[in-house]
Amino acid sequence: MIQRHMPIGYKLVDGKVIFDEEKVVVIKKIFQDYQDGLSMNAIAKELTAKGFLNANNKPNWNHGSVGKILENVKYLGDDFYSQIIDKETFESVQKRRKKKEQALGRTLQPNSMKNQSLYSSKLICGECGDVYRKYIEHAGRPSEKSNWKCKRYIYQNRVCCRNLFLTEKDIETVFLSATNKILSRKWMLDKGKKKEPPRSTLEIRKLEERIKELEEEEHFSSKELSELIFKRAKAYYSIAKIDDYDYNTEKIKQALADKEQLTKFDEDIFINIIKQIVIYKDGRILVEFINGITMEEDHEKIREGE
Repeated sequence: MIQRHMPIGYKLVDGKVIFDEEKVVVIKKIFQDYQDGLSMNAIAKELTAKGFLNANNKPNWNHGSVGKILENVKYLGDDFYSQIIDKETFESVQKRRKKKEQALGRTLQPNSMKNQSLYSSKLICGECGDVYRKYIEHAGRPSEKSNWKCKRYIYQNRVCCRNLFLTEKDIETVFLSATNKILSRKWMLDKGKKKEPPRSTLEIRKLEERIKELEEEEHFSSKELSELIFKRAKAYYSIAKIDDYDYNTEKIKQALADKEQLTKFDEDIFINIIKQIVIYKDGRILVEFINGITMEEDHEKIREGE
């Protein structure tokens, strides 16, 4: 996957990701304060009051911005990012967050709005590339029914995308079928992924050539050289592939660790291991897991099995 947004706590220097020390202090403080019993709101208020800068370099914090930091697995370290938070602290924080959510009754319900947004963020139209959304017909009547359709199904009062409709039962069945294929082929999760070096581009090659010329001419302190080095770093970063395969594969393993086969829809597992579900008009449905592994399902067979 291509990393488009660098997590707070890191910065890019000469094409390398290093610690942003001032932000690292903030990250560690947030984890420590939460582990010590402070709420996310209390932490946000304190950070704002003391002028700590957020990801946008502004002293404005809220419940959501603190929460995003507490759940960001990048801080455990990987091939691209160095570790900021140790595994024991991170897991302790996740357990406290989960207990807090349960105590506040924030567990997902099958028909909750949160669950609906969950589906809409995962379902993608393979014909036009837009997301799916829930359409309710005959709302409030005994004949009420709902289907998930491409967002462009109706555009400017016209039918624009005629891709397949899915019921929530279809979505759950597709998920169960694809996940059970993974469970029956667990060897796939032990298969390593070959890492590819970042590809070069014409822009980068030209920058490299000019930088080499200036260095050979010993113009080490020239403004042009410093600008070119910065441009090269940005160019490399824009094409850098951050390989999350190992971490995400381990996340899938943990989610399915004690499972032989799923017999009913599990919202937590769905949230944690599914990246997207792409639907095509010919009936193909591609289920992509967070580590990039895909399973193909067939819409007609799914319906036949119901």
